[in-house]
Amino acid sequence: MKRIKITILMLFSAILSAMAQYSTLNAHSHNDYSNDIPFWLAYCNHFGSVEADIFTVGNDLFVAHNESDISPARSLDILYIQPIVKLFKHNGGKAWDDISSSFQLLIDLKSPTEPTLSILVEKLKKYPEVFDPKINKNAVHIVITGNRPLPEKFSDYPDFIFFDGVIGQKYNEQQLKRVALFSENLTRFTKWNGRVDITDKDKIRLQNVIDSVHGLNSKVRFWNAPDDVNAWKIFMNLKVDYINTDHITMLYDFLNKKEMK
Repeated sequence: MKRIKITILMLFSAILSAMAQYSTLNAHSHNDYSNDIPFWLAYCNHFGSVEADIFTVGNDLFVAHNESDISPARSLDILYIQPIVKLFKHNGGKAWDDISSSFQLLIDLKSPTEPTLSILVEKLKKYPEVFDPKINKNAVHIVITGNRPLPEKFSDYPDFIFFDGVIGQKYNEQQLKRVALFSENLTRFTKWNGRVDITDKDKIRLQNVIDSVHGLNSKVRFWNAPDDVNAWKIFMNLKVDYINTDHITMLYDFLNKKEMK
């Protein structure tokens, strides 16, 4: 009995230790644009990563998950670029006025890489003080996923454009410098649904994947993943860098230790 109590205490201590290393800067607003309040809800909750899917229409970019959802009122400029630029001006070159940290804008290219990425680059180049870390250390980090270019084409784009890596793909040293994140479908590694504890076998498999990404000095996020308190705790114990969620306020409360169940 004493041994069981010690084991439980050690497990609980490990969970608390993992949680202590996390904040809302480790939170990723998955398909952020689908929220009733795109961008602002994640921003006001100090999320460290925000996701927007984009399509090219003519010479402009629009935020939507499907092409049929495209609307003139939902351009990338209206929902993300201009609000972010205004915030940086208001906060003296920072994302938030109360902390020096910034956030990552993960842009999922739904239409072909070109001309989509080149149009995006031209829009962002107008505001180097907001989107270029070489100009402003507090700049927003732009990471491209979806229809991203082949690794050998990374160098065709400005240094402030980073890319979402593919786990298992080989990158040379220069290409790897442009990979800021590795995002992957969780079901590639496990069928765990989050309602029960993950099996030891799947936990080891996931831990090996996470460790391999960290060994490349990069970060990892899993999508198509369970999205509740039990799953969040397990992801934090495994040291997943960004916790993927569709429940912004719930994850905010949890990471601020208001929700410990």
